[in-house]
Amino acid sequence: MGRKNSSESGDDSKDRRDKHRHSSKRDTESNGDRWHSRHGDESELSDSDKKNRSRRHERRDEKDVRGRDRRQEKEHRERKERVRSSDEDDRRVERERGRRDKVKTHQRERLDSEDEDDREGHKRSEQRRERTGDDERRGYRNEHDRRHLKDRRGKEEGEHREDRVFQEKEKEKEEGEVREDNSKSQKQSTLQGSSLNADVSNWGRSGGVYIPPFKLARMMKEVQDKSSIEYQRLTWDALRKSINGLVNKVNATNIKNIIPELFGENLIRGRGLFCRSCMKSQMASPGFTDVFAALVAVVNTKFPEVGELLLRRIVLQFKRAYKRNDKHQLLAAVKFIAHLVNQQVAHEIIALELLALMLENPTDDSVEVAVGFVKECGSILQDLSPKGLHGIFERFRGILHEGEIDKRVQFLIEGLFAIRKAKFQGHPAVRPELDLVEQEDQLTHEISLEEKIDPEITLDIFKPDPQFLESEKRYEELKKTILGEESEDEAGSDAGSDDEDEDEDDDEDDDEDDDEEDEQQMKIKDETETNLVNLRRTIYLTIMSSIDFEEAGHKLLKIKLEPGQEMELCIMLLECCSQERTYLRYYGLLGQRFCMINKVHQENFEKCFVQQYSMIHRLETNKLRNVAKFFAHLLGTDALPWHVLAYIRLTEEDTTSSSRIFIKILFQELSEHLGIRLLNERLTDSSMQDSFESIFPRDNPKNTRFSINFFTSIGLGGITENLREYLKNMPRLIMQQQKPVSESDDESESGSGSSGSDSSGSESEPEQSSSSESERDERHKKRRRRG
Repeated sequence: MGRKNSSESGDDSKDRRDKHRHSSKRDTESNGDRWHSRHGDESELSDSDKKNRSRRHERRDEKDVRGRDRRQEKEHRERKERVRSSDEDDRRVERERGRRDKVKTHQRERLDSEDEDDREGHKRSEQRRERTGDDERRGYRNEHDRRHLKDRRGKEEGEHREDRVFQEKEKEKEEGEVREDNSKSQKQSTLQGSSLNADVSNWGRSGGVYIPPFKLARMMKEVQDKSSIEYQRLTWDALRKSINGLVNKVNATNIKNIIPELFGENLIRGRGLFCRSCMKSQMASPGFTDVFAALVAVVNTKFPEVGELLLRRIVLQFKRAYKRNDKHQLLAAVKFIAHLVNQQVAHEIIALELLALMLENPTDDSVEVAVGFVKECGSILQDLSPKGLHGIFERFRGILHEGEIDKRVQFLIEGLFAIRKAKFQGHPAVRPELDLVEQEDQLTHEISLEEKIDPEITLDIFKPDPQFLESEKRYEELKKTILGEESEDEAGSDAGSDDEDEDEDDDEDDDEDDDEEDEQQMKIKDETETNLVNLRRTIYLTIMSSIDFEEAGHKLLKIKLEPGQEMELCIMLLECCSQERTYLRYYGLLGQRFCMINKVHQENFEKCFVQQYSMIHRLETNKLRNVAKFFAHLLGTDALPWHVLAYIRLTEEDTTSSSRIFIKILFQELSEHLGIRLLNERLTDSSMQDSFESIFPRDNPKNTRFSINFFTSIGLGGITENLREYLKNMPRLIMQQQKPVSESDDESESGSGSSGSDSSGSESEPEQSSSSESERDERHKKRRRRG
């Protein structure tokens, strides 16, 4: 059955193949018939059709070739890109592998080194154990051998501590030498308490245990030997505490009071303490850097070695911070150096070196620090070294054009250029209240960043001085020369007070002593005028703190004034008014109120008017205007009598430019306050003409014309109408005065002759003047004709 089925399946496959061949032949024959039916035979085609067909085939072949070439080029590019990307990936992978290998090798080396150290330590410990085990097994019974074994163990254990032991031995040698020198003085002086009985070598660098100030003072009094090491140690602690307290307490307002106290301490002995305290305080509060720099500048004038030591330590701090990339410490050091350059304690060359170092390899932080440094000391560098500052700004411009730094830092540089364009306004080198040293007295130190710097750290540590008393005496003499006679006066006063106390204790007659003290108190006079200064301060603060004139008047009347002090109130009121930028009616109303209340104030303001007009040339224009308006208000409100104007004499010889301005403002304010009509009525009052003769003079035509012209020029010509009429009628009045003299017959002949000659002379004067004028006209006409 199986064979039959296989044979049948083979026959079926042959039949299918035959059918497929016959069907394919039929399809080809049918396709050929269709083509022939459409196009006919090739023999029937014309030559042109054949050519066109061949061209079409050629074009098609060319297109196929071009497409094939394009595909090949595209594939070639894709292959190259794949290869390139794969190469980059390979390189990236290789880099990462190399980095990882480096990290691994570094870790391996570190682990290997640690393993080696552990192995060596393990080997040493094993060797020690073996040696000790061998020794113990051998069982040395001899004491000499056991001691030898102990010595060998100690030597082996002390090998890794040789450096430390060597340093400790050196310190012990130095302390031993000092102890030997002062052994005799130590035996004589003994201090009570456990803190003083302890050995000096156990006190340490930090100063030992804290001792309260009262206890420290008591202990210093109990010491008899002032040259002992214990007493020196106590004075050292007291010096350190006082210097730290003064430096921490200093600011811009009290620096002038702190400086004498600082010079009262031994700055030669404690120069290291002073430098360390200044640096720590400046690091804690950089906003007070200019104050610390001013303090150092004053100390540098008297002790240049202190200023140089501080500058060296700050430069060393800057170099360490720059190497460690400690930005906070670097900013503090740079700011301190900048203000020392401003105070001219440090030379400007160190500033230029610092800027060159910061801008050599610019980073965001270094450029930021350099910009802050130039803001602090750029003003003085522009005066001392303009070319160097120009070079620094050119470097800033180059960094800005490179554009490799952050945008924020670029904006900082642009802001610095704007500050330079404004000539560093708002960034002065030294504030006025901190400009305490004259340029001639200042000593400038030149230190380079490339030099090797010795910070002298040993000055911060206590060391006994065998010549302690002599050095203290020398500094006391130096302190007297620096501070003057103040310290001597204080010492003398203290000694005098001590002597008086002793005498009072010894004397038995208390009544006689009291009488003597009363007599001494009666003889004392206050030449400093402290009470007067306090009174003026109270009046000034009351005037400035009041809301209106009524409150100020109420408060000022409450002040208890001694007889004769009323004048101070008027003077302070006038001073406050003159100090204002513009005149305030507040002061005029307050002065009016006091004049109305008490006639004493009215008289005092009259004296102030006379005094101010006599010194009017000393006042500025603004002060002059305010004072004139103040008195105009008092005159306009009748708080001040008008007869004070009698002191003003309005002539060309008796006035100055300042007095004319004062009179102008005074009368203009009166005309605005009263009006021109009322002012004219006041000035023409018959009862006050005696007081106004000096303002409207009638003694001389020249002075009369000057007064008329003055008031006309200031716009008040209306008040001079009477004076103008008087000037017009002056010749007629003169003639009227002369006629009765000429017509009198009762007089003697000599008198009549003299009067006739005078009258004829007076009549001949106008005739001569008229004839001379006619002659001049004729000469002038002749000249014109000739011309």
